[in-house]
Amino acid sequence: MTSEPHLKRRFMATNDLMMELQKDSIKLDEDSEKKVVKMLLKLLEDKNGEVQNLAVKCLGPLVGKVKEYQVETIVDTLCTNMLSDKEQLRDISSIGLKTVISELPPASTGSSMTANVCKKITAQLTGAIGKQEDVSVQLEALDILSDMLSRLGGTLYSFHSSILSCLLPQLTSPRLAVRKRAIIALGHLVLTCSGNIFSELTEHLLAELKRNESTSTTRTYIQCVAGISRQAGHRIGEHLEKIIPLIVQYCNVEDDELREYCFQAFESFVRRCPKEIDPHIPNVMGLCLKYITFDPNYNYDNEEEEEEEMMETENGEDEEQESDDEYSDDDDISWKVRRSAAKCLEAIVSSRHDLLQDFYKTLSPVLISRFKEREENVKADIFSAYISLLKQTLPIQSWLHASDASGKDEVPLTMLQNQVPNIIKALHKQLKEKSIKSRQGCFSLLTELANVLPGCLADHIPALIPGKLLRGLGVSSNMRIDTLSFLHVLLCNHQPEVFHPHIKSLLPPVVTCIADPFYKITSEALLVTQQLVKVLRPLDKPCPFDAKPYVKDLFTATLKRLKAADIDQEVKERAISCMGQIIYNLGDHLSADLQPTLKIFLERLKNEITRLTTVKALTLIASSPLKIDLRPILGEGFPILASFLRKNQRALKLSTLTALDILVKNYSDSLKPAMIESVLTELPALITENDMHVSQVAIVFLTTLAKVYPSCISKISGSVLAETFQLVHSPLLQGGALNAIVDFFQALVLTRTAAMGHSELMKQLTAPVYSSGSAGASLTLHKQAYYSVAKCVAALSSACPKEAPATVNQFIQDVKNPKSSSAVKVLAFLSLAEMGRTTNLSAQRELKTVILEAFTSPSEEVKSAASYALGNVSVGNLKEYLPFMLKEIGSQPKRQYLLLHSLKEVISSSPADGLKPYVEDIWALLFKHCECTEEGTRNVVAECLGKLTLVNPSELLPRLKKQLSSGSPHARSTVVTAVKFTIADQPQPIDALLKGCIGDFLKTLQDPDLNVRRVALAMFNSAAHNKPSLIRDLLSAVLPSLYNETKVRRELIREVEMGPFKHTVDDGLDVRKAAFECMYTLLESCLDRLDIYEYLNHVEDGLKDHYDIRMLTFIMLARLSTLCPSAVLQRLERLIEPLRATCSTKVKAGSVKQEFEKQDELKRSAMRAVAALLTIPEVEKSPAMAEFSSQIRSNPEMASLFESIQKDSASLPASESMDMS
Repeated sequence: MTSEPHLKRRFMATNDLMMELQKDSIKLDEDSEKKVVKMLLKLLEDKNGEVQNLAVKCLGPLVGKVKEYQVETIVDTLCTNMLSDKEQLRDISSIGLKTVISELPPASTGSSMTANVCKKITAQLTGAIGKQEDVSVQLEALDILSDMLSRLGGTLYSFHSSILSCLLPQLTSPRLAVRKRAIIALGHLVLTCSGNIFSELTEHLLAELKRNESTSTTRTYIQCVAGISRQAGHRIGEHLEKIIPLIVQYCNVEDDELREYCFQAFESFVRRCPKEIDPHIPNVMGLCLKYITFDPNYNYDNEEEEEEEMMETENGEDEEQESDDEYSDDDDISWKVRRSAAKCLEAIVSSRHDLLQDFYKTLSPVLISRFKEREENVKADIFSAYISLLKQTLPIQSWLHASDASGKDEVPLTMLQNQVPNIIKALHKQLKEKSIKSRQGCFSLLTELANVLPGCLADHIPALIPGKLLRGLGVSSNMRIDTLSFLHVLLCNHQPEVFHPHIKSLLPPVVTCIADPFYKITSEALLVTQQLVKVLRPLDKPCPFDAKPYVKDLFTATLKRLKAADIDQEVKERAISCMGQIIYNLGDHLSADLQPTLKIFLERLKNEITRLTTVKALTLIASSPLKIDLRPILGEGFPILASFLRKNQRALKLSTLTALDILVKNYSDSLKPAMIESVLTELPALITENDMHVSQVAIVFLTTLAKVYPSCISKISGSVLAETFQLVHSPLLQGGALNAIVDFFQALVLTRTAAMGHSELMKQLTAPVYSSGSAGASLTLHKQAYYSVAKCVAALSSACPKEAPATVNQFIQDVKNPKSSSAVKVLAFLSLAEMGRTTNLSAQRELKTVILEAFTSPSEEVKSAASYALGNVSVGNLKEYLPFMLKEIGSQPKRQYLLLHSLKEVISSSPADGLKPYVEDIWALLFKHCECTEEGTRNVVAECLGKLTLVNPSELLPRLKKQLSSGSPHARSTVVTAVKFTIADQPQPIDALLKGCIGDFLKTLQDPDLNVRRVALAMFNSAAHNKPSLIRDLLSAVLPSLYNETKVRRELIREVEMGPFKHTVDDGLDVRKAAFECMYTLLESCLDRLDIYEYLNHVEDGLKDHYDIRMLTFIMLARLSTLCPSAVLQRLERLIEPLRATCSTKVKAGSVKQEFEKQDELKRSAMRAVAALLTIPEVEKSPAMAEFSSQIRSNPEMASLFESIQKDSASLPASESMDMS
């Protein structure tokens, strides 16, 4: 039977069977099922290993193709074979079982097969594990059990207690490998087991730890606790109170391995149960600091005196691992204790930002003193812990915290600054080490240090550069790369003068690295060289240092790389940038070499791969104060640049426009009209509302042209102007692009070209408005377009002051003319507003009456435009208009709202000094209206009050505060809203005063009146968003009130009868919405001050609330998944239920269309949250999540929704990163 031909046939047949089984189309009837299964099981016992392997591979696809009882037959046979005496059969059967388990359908698909098969296997396995006859059988069985528990733990629910009772005795097995696998299996069990079983397990572990039968078992139990904590930290949290004292006690036992396991357990607690471990942190930290220096068999004392000698001997010893003493290093495992203590410290440092000051007091000096650690691995962990500390200290670089830079964040930085000399001293010795790993560690640490405290190494450069860095540049490639990248950070973060004494020794090795054959080194070296060139000769200040002697070396080395065509893309790009920098800073020293080099740039410009980098380098060279002579390449280069404006690459268009702009500004005399025309023809296509940023840059370039080459402007074809007007009339135009167009029109008028004169441009600008038809017609353009046109009109008038009076007259006539359409009137008022803000229009006598008449116009748009005009015209002439306006507000209750809007414009746009004389009158007037019943009016009053307070905060803020005790809820809500308008995202003089009293305003979060609480939340949200520093320290007091507002209040829900229908109205909804919005804002700005578990409780309630709130909490959940994944993991089960409920709701058949759309949007939003949860590392271990995701996959509607969400999110980051370019 075993003769060759048969073997070959069996092999081929089995192979064919496997191929067939893998096809989806194959269907087996009962008879053939039996035959196939019987045959395969027989082949598993084949004498030939290869046939066995193939047979095992067939099992996977077979499981899905045959009936359940056949799968059970397979499993039974495999389990029996696992207990066989033949080793090979045992091995192949255990592989077979693993294959079958991995192919079983997940429980949520509703198939009962999985459950039955698993039960069969489990019963057999627990038996095999319990027998303890043969260790290898036990190990295999434990392995398979772990596999099953991790994939299908929930299905084995009924077996959990028997599995537990089978695993616990294994923890005392004489074989350590068995113990280890039992711990892994327990780790998978705790993910899915019930609370009772979990408690049984922890009780058992605690009892055994207390009994402490032998050190060996205690070690295992501590390892087991750490293992459980790593897998299911959220469950062990409640037992920590009892566990920690026991582990602390075992740290003092003289047993190094035991101590190592203790620290590993602490580390997993710190990472997985941050809330419960909090009270124990000082204790754990103390132990870590004690044991990180624990090295009983080694004497570090005599280091200081004999430092040099010591270094030699210590190195020798490290390499041979054997000293001449009578004690052998091989027996010493104290390094394991030190390493686990260092890792535990790193966990504490990276998770407890709030303890930074303590860390610098106690932890930092100890870590610095341990840089001398003799064991490589431990030293790496000590470095890594210190780098974590530095990263935590890095000031948060965002606009949110710009205003808090002073104050709290300063303290740790100052403490660090004082420790820098000690750090350098400790690293100084390490940099002499022979070991490359140590030196790399030193450089990573120094790099981080230079990033956190730019400039802090200035005094230590003499100690660092000459010997250390240069040695680093001479060794292995990894070491060179690390040294170069450190050098780059050093050069970027320190003043140039610091390096000048060392240039002589620093430059040659860097130049050598440019020529290194390994591309990564070359590319780092070019980056360093580019920075070095800036240091050699900084152009922004006078510098005595003479760079001339070094130019030749730098230039030749870089040129060699620039010329090479066959090198790595990154090296090509960096060589271009580096050469650009050399020409920018040192171009006047290159004499005859300059022109040939520029010719190379021209070549690189023609190559698609290098063109973008070259355009950027040319922009840099063209802007050099050394006035580099670019004439030889402009003739050929300009048309190439013009052609880039047609390309489809956005970054290239933008960079090219910037380059052209600089060239036109600095090299105008060398450009021929024909060259400029070649560019002009490309511009109309770039001016479009589809890409505002490109349009803006293109218009800025046109403005430069209009200023530098007025003559070529007549050639600006109608199409460029047509596109520009199109843009002015677009609803999307605002901000930078609008300002660019305003500048462009002013430049155009000043060129004094007939076709672009004031009257022609005015006609074009206003044409769409005037052609819009009769008096009754509504607005034709979008509202935003009127503001844009008005701004351009005002700009044209300020550029041609002679034309201004006629323009103003024309607009006043337009408004008076009863035939004018409302569009014409709106434009007229807005233009008068823009003009009146900067020039005094008091010469126009009829203006006031015209504006006040418009207040009675039937059109809302005309009214609001007139009110805007009155405000802005008053800004240009406060003396005449402001008293008039205040009088009108007092005497005209019907026009009050519009007049208050005008007043708001005055307060927002006038300089503080101009307003000072009128403050008292305005204040008194506003306070009369702050109890108005009309909410719209109150809001305008509040905005006026808030902005007025900014004029004289020290006096007016206390007055607002006094009003808090007012009896009328309307008055209180106005005052609180006013405070909201005093908070801006830029630093302001009022900030310090606000910080002192915002607490009093926030007390209104407990106001009995619902509306006051709502505006208080809006004010709190504004503070959290724009100036977190105001509220950070008050959070502990404010959060309970905030969370209180997230609860549904039954007493605020009422039923309203609408005809035959009853409709429920929830008056508390707006307040809840405001509260959840605040919670979301706090995530971005004050995450470190939140108790995230408490926070999650309220998010969880929100997930079951009203539609609007659910939408909000889904977004919060997605954000939380990225900000604090571990906390979300701990709460996963409770968070998934509401998501599942939302995703599987069905809308009633007869519902209206809106109801369907609403549900659809909710489901999409919930699915986005699910997609975000799935990105959390280790989420797949959660049974609830696994079940939910398989439910999604098996339900066609949910599956397609999920896929479309993933497509959306896949396309998002790409487009965002595009815009950054």
